[in-house]
Amino acid sequence: MVARLKGLGLQITLLGLLFFSVSASASKDVYTGWFSNTAVSGYDSVAYFTESKAVKGSAKFKFKYKGAEWHFISEKHLKMFQQSPEKYSPQYGGYCAWAVAARKQRAPGDPNYWKIVDDRLYLNYDAEIQKKWLQDITGFIKKANENWPEMTAR
Repeated sequence: MVARLKGLGLQITLLGLLFFSVSASASKDVYTGWFSNTAVSGYDSVAYFTESKAVKGSAKFKFKYKGAEWHFISEKHLKMFQQSPEKYSPQYGGYCAWAVAARKQRAPGDPNYWKIVDDRLYLNYDAEIQKKWLQDITGFIKKANENWPEMTAR
């Protein structure tokens, strides 16, 4: 019985270390989800600008940037990103633009709820949140731009 409890304790410890290492591997400044190290949920961030839609990228065309892996649909998009990652990266690391502005919180950005404003990509949590964000885009961007530097310093 004691041996079984020790074995269970070891399993729990190892499981805890696994969860810690998975979450610790991704940068806190780029949203990748809990069990991934892929930015924008694997969507091609360049495609928003070139295709005007959310397009799932491929691990065949990948690049490591800010501690996360970014996927693209083509070698051309990969090279465009490499040449200008700040241009093609979603603002606030792909976290929900409304949450950064309104709540000063990191909430997941869903790649299907997006908008390009002044040549910058913004993601939102879901359709309802995006409706709120669209009501005052300029105000929310201004507030999020104020909040984000402090949020990344923590």
